[in-house]
Amino acid sequence: MAEPGFAVTPEPPYYAVIFTSKRTEGDNGYDAMMELIAKLSVEQPGYLGRESVRGADGFGVTVVYYKDEASIRAWKAHGQHMVAQKIGKERWYSHYEMRVCKVERAYAGPEGRG
Repeated sequence: MAEPGFAVTPEPPYYAVIFTSKRTEGDNGYDAMMELIAKLSVEQPGYLGRESVRGADGFGVTVVYYKDEASIRAWKAHGQHMVAQKIGKERWYSHYEMRVCKVERAYAGPEGRG
């Protein structure tokens, strides 16, 4: 059974897209769009899961896991996601960083690798 809030991922290798961001003030349609994006993303081929947190100061980290790089490129080019990216740059984020990583090892704890 998965721990609430943690993505269930397969044995590596797989990929992680790490999106760190600082939100601007106000909602400005953000919550509604993120609800739609979350729903659409789970329907995408190669999507494995998501983990996301945002602090009261507006700083957040979202990690989305994918089977392969082709799945990441397909989601980046998805029409509704492209709309969200554009609005995010214009309205929702004062700064963001995007990182794409290949997961080569993974383990859970508290027992760890053992």
